Amino acid sequence: MSDFTNDNNMNIHTTHITPETLKSLGRYDFPDPISIDPDGIGVVAMGGDLAPDTLISAYAQGLFPWFNEDEPIAWWCPDPRCVMVPTDYKPSKSLRKQANRERWQLTLNQAFDDVIHACSLPRSDGLNNKQPEGEHTWIHNEMIEAYTELHTQGFAHSIEIWDDKKQLIGGLYGLKIGGIYFGESMFHTASNASKLAFWGLMRLCEQSQVALVDCQLPNEHLLSLGATILPRADFLTQLDTLIGTPSTLWQNGSHKPLPVSLLDTGQAWPLKL
Repeated sequence: MSDFTNDNNMNIHTTHITPETLKSLGRYDFPDPISIDPDGIGVVAMGGDLAPDTLISAYAQGLFPWFNEDEPIAWWCPDPRCVMVPTDYKPSKSLRKQANRERWQLTLNQAFDDVIHACSLPRSDGLNNKQPEGEHTWIHNEMIEAYTELHTQGFAHSIEIWDDKKQLIGGLYGLKIGGIYFGESMFHTASNASKLAFWGLMRLCEQSQVALVDCQLPNEHLLSLGATILPRADFLTQLDTLIGTPSTLWQNGSHKPLPVSLLDTGQAWPLKL
């Protein structure tokens, strides 16, 4: 583990976005994960802050924060890495049947605050569900505030599932940088709602030229959805290309709702004109 600091401070929105500039954003100089953590334990740095430029710089280098409330920020880059290739995603037969019969709808960026707070509750069913059910979540107030600010700046995004009574019953959130989406967490209050949100994410990624979804740490739920394992070195190599790959912006209000019954048809999320 390493403490890190750098006086370089760059504005995300006024800087030409390239892999090099993304990595150099913020006040901190992150260590190389492979050099400082050759055994693949996962923790590569301690300290710093959760400012938007710090987070963007960290994700661009393959790091993400994971720490308990009132503890120093820990930056992780585990080996191996859990990932999902959107074009390889195959929903189960049972999920396809449910999607075809439900009158639920998918939306993009319509309830980010509600989604992240729902994910923060005990028993949240997350893209990287690190805590056993019933224990306090790692998505505490400091994390919520940080990712909400990233959402305001157009980097963090949520996908929501609504039932036929327009009640929020599931969703997920994460970050999109270039051609990669970094999944953070997801939840459901109705059976398979989070799986349908994940399916919606796969469709949106295909439509938007997002080639990879980073799921961070493997678990049975992710693997059941079709996620695979990559050696850390391979993930970092792909990441270096993907963060500089152009993709469609997921602007707030840019997409109309998509009925889940259309997921199995390959229907693209309709854009608002």
